[in-house]
Amino acid sequence: MDDKRNMITAILLSVAILIGWNFVSEKFFPTPDKPDVTKTVAGPNGAAPAATPGQPAALPAPGVPATAPQAIRTIEAVLADGNRIPIDTPAIKGSINLVGARVDDITLSKYRQTIKKDSPAVRLFAPAGTKAAYFASIGWSAQGIVVPGATTVWTASGTKLTPSTPVTLSWANTTGQTFRIEYSIDDDYLITAKQTIANTGTTPVAVRSGTYIDRTGKPTDPHEQDSWTIHVGPTGYLDGKSNFTNYDEVEEAANGTVSYTAAGWLGFTDKYWLAAVIPAKGEKVSAAFNALPGGAYRAAFARDLVEVAPGKQVTTTSRVFAGAKEVSTLSHYQDDQGITRLSNAIDWGWFEFFEVPIFKLLDWLFGQLHNFGVAIMVLTLIIRALMFPIAQRQFGSMAQMRLVQPKMKALQERYKDDKQKQQQELMKLYKDEKINPLAGCLPIVIQIPIFYALYKVLMLTIEMRHQPFILWIRDLSAPDPLHILNLFGLLPFTPPSILSIGILAVILGITMFLQFRLNPQATDPVQQQVFKIMPWLFMFIMAPFAAGLLLYWITNNILSIAQQQWMYRKFPALKAAPAK
Repeated sequence: MDDKRNMITAILLSVAILIGWNFVSEKFFPTPDKPDVTKTVAGPNGAAPAATPGQPAALPAPGVPATAPQAIRTIEAVLADGNRIPIDTPAIKGSINLVGARVDDITLSKYRQTIKKDSPAVRLFAPAGTKAAYFASIGWSAQGIVVPGATTVWTASGTKLTPSTPVTLSWANTTGQTFRIEYSIDDDYLITAKQTIANTGTTPVAVRSGTYIDRTGKPTDPHEQDSWTIHVGPTGYLDGKSNFTNYDEVEEAANGTVSYTAAGWLGFTDKYWLAAVIPAKGEKVSAAFNALPGGAYRAAFARDLVEVAPGKQVTTTSRVFAGAKEVSTLSHYQDDQGITRLSNAIDWGWFEFFEVPIFKLLDWLFGQLHNFGVAIMVLTLIIRALMFPIAQRQFGSMAQMRLVQPKMKALQERYKDDKQKQQQELMKLYKDEKINPLAGCLPIVIQIPIFYALYKVLMLTIEMRHQPFILWIRDLSAPDPLHILNLFGLLPFTPPSILSIGILAVILGITMFLQFRLNPQATDPVQQQVFKIMPWLFMFIMAPFAAGLLLYWITNNILSIAQQQWMYRKFPALKAAPAK
């Protein structure tokens, strides 16, 4: 009767853990169920925002067309309209729209939407009038004079924007003011715009300049939503600290505006991509995030009002980051360009001090070995080597438990009808034999932050995206694609995440089972049953996680088994000790 009760208790505990963990993992540890592709859902028309409410102090209006909203067209159709200056660098391809001087066409040459060889490059910016408009603009505002807007047609001094050939756009109104934007770009993702207003009129004019990013819609991929572990949405270095705002907070704010008195940079982040506007180093600006009609959002900064006397000109410098959140590139801009805490566009979280070294070591190993899966295995070996003294202490505690198991069983038999007395005698036995039953848990406790750091590295860093291992594992940042339940893809359905058991998950369960077999048997019957079920429970729990995490855990289990076997061969009496 007791055995049946123990078994039922163990099963109920296991089911509770399995169901509970599935909920927790979906909420706090999201993993992509297929190779990543950036998607957004557009607002009603996909055009430029139809109004300019809640701008930060002194922000110029974006010059929204006064005409009716455009019909949605394909990106190819909009780009075919012409009036564009091509952008061509080693990292990005695209164009600047001479209508409105917008940077509204950016694709990232080094990154593909999926792991397929013919997959198109990731598109970051798209022009107004398309389903998911996303673009950067440079502008002015003033009273008493006409300033360029969204329908202004600029004149270009060059034919292509490249790292070696800047392009200057110019436009003049009828009252003597000439506006110029000199665009330049580096080899990576930073566009620099020098804004100049020259006053050749007869009276002073007061103007202010600013830069902004408009985005229509939000990412639709469920794993591209803002979560406890991965921030997606408005972000920046604002009012002297890193800021992580979400879209809902902007929508719910008064007038749909969240304002700041100072900004180092601000924009919108996805898991792997960032679009941000950046003032000149040390420049004082005001900034805001806005929720606009039509499901659009804006990140903007503006400078103070300045007076331009007749015969004078004023030049300001803005920068636009539009690209992938590569750790080395963000750090370069942060350190060499003075863009404060730009590296925090990657949401490392509270454990940045631990996650960054893990990333740097893993990235270095990948550079040496040229296989990310092998790099994970070598990283695991290094971690195991560093933890060897602790693991030896754990093994010593396990060995001591084995040695006293006959005494523990005798106590359990003697006091089987008095559980309280049984526990008291067991505690006395531990004290007499100088055994700490919790010592074996220390390596597991240490593994938790390592596992979490590796999880964040795999999920957040673009360097790990779409990295293959061997055979069917073509993306270690995504779950194992071969599911046993649908016969490895032969059956036309995708199992739910809790049942998506792949080959790696089965190997994980087997290695954990073998590892548990080498551990001393628990004295409590319920614990015995739970430990028997635990390896297969973890097989279900870990199956939806990134393949790289399973590879790490499998490698760690194999190394643990090897270490235990070595210790048993070295001290054979330990293995024989529990025998009656």
